[in-house]
Amino acid sequence: MARPDREGVRVRVLMEPRHGARYEEILALALATERAGFDAFFRSDHLFGVDPEDRTYRPTDCWTTLGGLARDTERVRLGALMGAATFRRPGILATIVASVDEMSGGRVELGLGTGWYEREHTAFGIPFPDVGERFDRFEEQLAIITGLWTTSEGDGDGFSFDGVHYRVVANRAPPRPVQSPHPPILVGGTGPKRTPAIAARYATEFNTALGGDLRERFATFSRACEAAGRDPAEPGRSSVLPVACGATPAEVKRRGAVIGSEFMRVNAAIGSPGLVTDRIAALAEIGADTVYLHIYDIHDLDHIALIGAEVLPHTASMKVAEP
Repeated sequence: MARPDREGVRVRVLMEPRHGARYEEILALALATERAGFDAFFRSDHLFGVDPEDRTYRPTDCWTTLGGLARDTERVRLGALMGAATFRRPGILATIVASVDEMSGGRVELGLGTGWYEREHTAFGIPFPDVGERFDRFEEQLAIITGLWTTSEGDGDGFSFDGVHYRVVANRAPPRPVQSPHPPILVGGTGPKRTPAIAARYATEFNTALGGDLRERFATFSRACEAAGRDPAEPGRSSVLPVACGATPAEVKRRGAVIGSEFMRVNAAIGSPGLVTDRIAALAEIGADTVYLHIYDIHDLDHIALIGAEVLPHTASMKVAEP
């Protein structure tokens, strides 16, 4: 499941609408993503937007909508960036993802993190433990999910796990994803120690958080892989890039105004297709082989078409730095 080559950057669309969305709106963006030639369509796993007091926000469940997209799209890969490990129990999540993988013909990827948005949890009645416990639960979840997915049919004892927070007893009928040995797993977050260590054990792809020294984060992950006895060149590396691309200054201004927060704006690529291309190339130069373009205005399908026509043709030949 690792990428064997170091040439060419996969460019994907990450949807995080400012005011939520209906399924028809999500589908329209996913189909535009597919038409424009992008590698994948990902969505955030949130029940709130940037402003928790936004009464116009329309929450949707991440994996319910991905199940719909599995049937309503044909080519793009589908996933969550990042799913919140606090939202779903590991056995249920393993079954959900395997189901959507089958529904899509093997196009699903599981992005998972510890969860961070406390106000979102309290508003929906979801427990929000302290950060240490969230990391402990996250690590146990990945052990259970991968264990269930890789337990062979001939194993008479099935899969069992006895952890501090989760216990699985002799599951002899585990969920079976289409992809072998299982769907790609993306791990990301801002934790400087446990996040890269967990990713080194379980991740097909390590995703850096926005802001800070991304080069150093990739280097830390490489050291974590070495400590875990894993070749640092095996897993992929990815980054998120908020984007507002326009063919004219007026388009750039209009699209840039939609970006949700000043933090996002500071880290965004706001400008011409050439500027966006250069920002993707800069990420490739520090080791990112995959870039998720963070899209806020999900109704602006011309935005997707422009990037597909003017940026994507330049990314296939970009050189990606060795780990």
